[in-house]
Amino acid sequence: EDIKGYAAIASRRAAELYDMEILDEGIQDDKLNVTRFVALAREPVPVKDDDGSQRQYKTSIVFTLKEGPGVLFKALSVFALRDINLTKLESRPMRAAPIVTDEAGSVQKLKRFNFVFYCDFVGGTNDATVQNALRHLGEIAPYMRVLGSYPLHETDLSHLSTKDV
Repeated sequence: EDIKGYAAIASRRAAELYDMEILDEGIQDDKLNVTRFVALAREPVPVKDDDGSQRQYKTSIVFTLKEGPGVLFKALSVFALRDINLTKLESRPMRAAPIVTDEAGSVQKLKRFNFVFYCDFVGGTNDATVQNALRHLGEIAPYMRVLGSYPLHETDLSHLSTKDV
């Protein structure tokens, strides 16, 4: 397809696969920079290994929590109690309603912020232990969505020296 007016930040391999012109290389400002690329689909694609390998997977989810003591601890414990390794946890203010106010709607009587949590963990959605953890999290979190599962990629950083860090 002859598509004009678009650009991508991608690997050399992606440029070869999709017959793209490389305009610049090495644009990162941190030699330890790692960029994730994802493929999006409207319907979930089942996690499977056709080659019989024991490949590890990573799953990304997003969830919200109600206000209360220990709610984040309770949410994270669904993974810890099942020995599921979390690899990332981020919180961001909710776009729609970032600030919770008092009943009268006064921002001057600020109670707290509303957060959405983004979490990555080792394990695929086809794993019964992961399914149980997600079911348990669904009982705690008013909103929870699985963004997807994908093969875990180990980045080889052995070529870097300590002076690169």
